[in-house]
Amino acid sequence: MVTKAAMEREAVTIRFPSDLLAKARSLKEGNESLNDLVVEAVEQEVRRRRGWAAHQRIIARSEAVKAKTGIQSASTELIRSLRESEDRCD
Repeated sequence: MVTKAAMEREAVTIRFPSDLLAKARSLKEGNESLNDLVVEAVEQEVRRRRGWAAHQRIIARSEAVKAKTGIQSASTELIRSLRESEDRCD
């Protein structure tokens, strides 16, 4: 995570619904500024959306592989039998 001191800042104007702004003000801690609260919230949302996008890409790729190769059987039993095999070399 980038530290607040290392971040280049840019001023923007944001219009919040008044009830949301009141809730945000009531939740900020001690000497935390409203700006810091909003920056942290936006950072969390950006991470959440990137995570969701990555999840969607994984699902799409899994579906593409499944369409190309069909459903693969589970390898658990094969691995278990190989581990328990008498021919196993440790």
